[in-house]
Amino acid sequence: MLAGARHAGLPPETLLAAVGIAPACLLDDAQRVPVADYAALYNHVNAALDDEAFGLFPTPMRTGCFEFLCRATITAPTLEEALQRAIRFLRALLPSMAIRVGRAGDAGLIEIAERVPLTIDRVFAYEWLLRLLHGLACWLVGRGITLDAVDFPYPRPAHADDYALIYTANSHFDAPWLSARIAGNLLELPVRRDEAALQHFLDGAPGKLTMLYRRDREVVQRVRDHLRGALPELPDLAATAAALQMTPRTLNRRLEDEGSSFRAIKDALRRDIALARITKTAQPVATIAAELGFSEPSAFFRAFVGWTGVSPSAYRRQLRAGSGDGGEKPVMKK
Repeated sequence: MLAGARHAGLPPETLLAAVGIAPACLLDDAQRVPVADYAALYNHVNAALDDEAFGLFPTPMRTGCFEFLCRATITAPTLEEALQRAIRFLRALLPSMAIRVGRAGDAGLIEIAERVPLTIDRVFAYEWLLRLLHGLACWLVGRGITLDAVDFPYPRPAHADDYALIYTANSHFDAPWLSARIAGNLLELPVRRDEAALQHFLDGAPGKLTMLYRRDREVVQRVRDHLRGALPELPDLAATAAALQMTPRTLNRRLEDEGSSFRAIKDALRRDIALARITKTAQPVATIAAELGFSEPSAFFRAFVGWTGVSPSAYRRQLRAGSGDGGEKPVMKK
């Protein structure tokens, strides 16, 4: 982030100190700073250079361009159209870069390449531009969008282990250009933002993007998806951590950071699926219990009573009564 400022003759230490970051952090690659401070530095460097692209490209992206990039996209009907508008806008701002959104089979693609060779921290230039497009896309549709894989057009950098948190664990290097893949149907998601949402979003932007839709804040969902995919088996903490390329201790810590735990996620997953099947299917209780990994129906019975206050069969009877004569539907215990 500081490379362009250094190239422009601005002392990095002064920029860091202005937002309360100790300049000594530059001396140790293992140091970390709070993400809020990182976001503040992002905005401060942009303002100091009058360049929202950090002085990394031959043509500066003047302060205020990010706002109009957002304005160009919020009226699009779908994410795909919004990204196409963003690309046309960025072509005028950053003519040295070629950006494309397309499809390959069931995958959606975001591709980035150089028209003119980048000479100031080429690695961060690509990292930042992908983060900008990905973060904007997530905000436009109001949800995190998983990057299934990314091929980066440079050798594996020293900090590549962090890519699992920032982009995806399925990151590869030495590609001819950057190619990021998402599920193709995500491009059809509707844009959900309006002028009021934009005004709120712009408070603290564009540095605010660094605080949103981070993979290290999506661990609960990743664990839940992994457990759901393994049913009727329910992997233990160690197996789940290994599948997510973490140690059990790291997984526990990240779940705690998100206000959850492995046991809570497992219990909530079983509860949600059980209630859906009791409500929407005629499956026997014993079958549901087996498919959710309960050792015997009696264990499922006890768990269900704990969730709802009634047995599975009583829950179904109440649902039928409620739908047939206007009676009340069962209420889950809190």
